[in-house]
Amino acid sequence: MNWKQLISNKRLGMEALHEIRKDDRSEFQRDYDRLIFSAPFRRLQNKTQVFPLPGSIFVHNRLTHSLEVSCVGRSLGNEVALAILKKRPELDNTLFTEIGSIVSAACLAHDLGNPPYGHSGEKAISTFFSEGKGLALKKKLSEKEWDDFIHFDGNANAFRLLTHQFIGRRPGGFVMTYSTLASIVKYPFASNSAGNKQKFGFFISEEAYYKKIAETLGIIHISKEGEPLQYARHPLVYLVEAADDICYEIMDIEDAHKLKLLTHDETMELFSNFFDEKGKKRIKETYKIVTDENERIAYLRSKAIGILTEECVRVFVEHEEDILNGTFHGTLIEHMREPLKEAYQKCSNTAYAKIYRSSFVVDVELAGYKVIYTLIELMIEAVLSPDKAYSSLLIKRASSQYDVNAPTLYGKIQAVLDYISGMTDIYALDLYRKINGNSLPAV
Repeated sequence: MNWKQLISNKRLGMEALHEIRKDDRSEFQRDYDRLIFSAPFRRLQNKTQVFPLPGSIFVHNRLTHSLEVSCVGRSLGNEVALAILKKRPELDNTLFTEIGSIVSAACLAHDLGNPPYGHSGEKAISTFFSEGKGLALKKKLSEKEWDDFIHFDGNANAFRLLTHQFIGRRPGGFVMTYSTLASIVKYPFASNSAGNKQKFGFFISEEAYYKKIAETLGIIHISKEGEPLQYARHPLVYLVEAADDICYEIMDIEDAHKLKLLTHDETMELFSNFFDEKGKKRIKETYKIVTDENERIAYLRSKAIGILTEECVRVFVEHEEDILNGTFHGTLIEHMREPLKEAYQKCSNTAYAKIYRSSFVVDVELAGYKVIYTLIELMIEAVLSPDKAYSSLLIKRASSQYDVNAPTLYGKIQAVLDYISGMTDIYALDLYRKINGNSLPAV
């Protein structure tokens, strides 16, 4: 793969149209702005990141997480661009210099397809088909269609949201640039390549879009004839992934400290592991000025993110050739040097043991699973039997942009999943309560 081809400002759905722009924004900055002002992005403010949505203590939701990932992604992209330009001066005055803007926009979009209640919502959708009443539909769908549903993934759903032409929307969905779209696809293969893993990059309904993007950008096609479709990653995916990895691990530790799931000393120790002796000495000097515990942790968190960002830039630049050849394996985080890699792993182990498995988090996952599973069950029954009185009422709740009257069973099910995955946590819970007769609209 080569950078000049990989970075393209061509827009999906507007390939033949050449607009005359009246301001100085690049096309990738326009991608960023379109996402910021979009309804799906706004709805992320009411979607769970890890912890329950805030009461008296504010913790991260999907929107604040995406904004922070975008900031780190921009830094990663800008620093990688500066480093590679020193090696490849011929890329100066090309679109390559815009990779900070591309990564920043892709980071904003990376969680757009997540259903309510995060991974618990994803699991509720996939298991409805693999274990629940949806299993009866298997014989009515093709093998590829079935794989899309039993492996339902928020990453693939984000690509669908950004590219799919919902009713009343322009061809190409958000009409994003090819490079921004390619940069969000962490797993560039179809669902029938997922195997026992949940992750894949696009549903079969958007497969043609990804193939078109990949062929235009020169992304390496690695599957053989007769095998499920699979590509190498677009290089900028590694930067989007690294920004996400850095933010969720470090920010979850800070949130856990605020919620007193981790003590101040435990959090201090985890973050201090990222610093060498010189850095630890600087911390002690800073703490003579900063005395508030939360501010001290915020200081350590910001410095840790800076250190991890710098190291991921080093890994990317050092392995640039392998990345462009499609032979780089793993994440940038996994290729970090010690002791940074060990420090990150300690954060990860602590997060799993004391945060993700805490009753605080598991209770939300249990409730979220039940809410999403019930809504899917009822809505799919409704679109399959639309003439029933109750089905008609349920269908009226869905926005007209969702094609619940699609001519195929696959299309009907996708419309239901589009509707439910686009809900916020509170909207899904409110609808669940109304359906169960536990709440009525205020008069």
